[in-house]
Amino acid sequence: MKVLRASTYKRMPWKNGGGETVEIAVFPEEASLADFDWRVSMATVASDGPFSSFPGIDRTLSILKGSGMRLAIEGREPAVMTAEAAPLPFPADVATSATLVDGPIVDLNVMTRRGKLAHTVQRLTIDHKLSLDGAAETTLVLCHGGALRLTSAEAKADLAEGDAVIIEGPAAISIEPAAPAVVFVIAIGTPAA
Repeated sequence: MKVLRASTYKRMPWKNGGGETVEIAVFPEEASLADFDWRVSMATVASDGPFSSFPGIDRTLSILKGSGMRLAIEGREPAVMTAEAAPLPFPADVATSATLVDGPIVDLNVMTRRGKLAHTVQRLTIDHKLSLDGAAETTLVLCHGGALRLTSAEAKADLAEGDAVIIEGPAAISIEPAAPAVVFVIAIGTPAA
């Protein structure tokens, strides 16, 4: 279990220069935007505009803060993303643009290299102890609201808002909130055949 504190996340400019990303984790460690296998990040979107294109990458987008945004994804009906909406998966290499609903937002981006890895993202609101099977090759748990205690067979960690934990390999995980909390559970692994 590797604990990632919000205060240590790496800040970097967007690929298209239109804003800033806070990188939570990337693999391999120190990988660039051109050669990562997976990446989890947050971004503040303060104006309307196009998304950066990432050839060969699949992404899932979730809204963390703000009123939301309308996404125009080539080949799909427009989608309105809000903090209550389910995480939205789509290819990161199709033309995509965003229009803010009412002011800036903060989003969560999970990206994996297509054909090599795949991912799922769950947003959970929990008010009691929860057990996860942790069957993925890599599991990242992000504490979005509230405070949590995560426990696995090998370790335990207390997380504040914005902190995350990475667990490598299959492991049963227990998540216990101090009060009602919002967590994102990201599972990353080899795509199913």
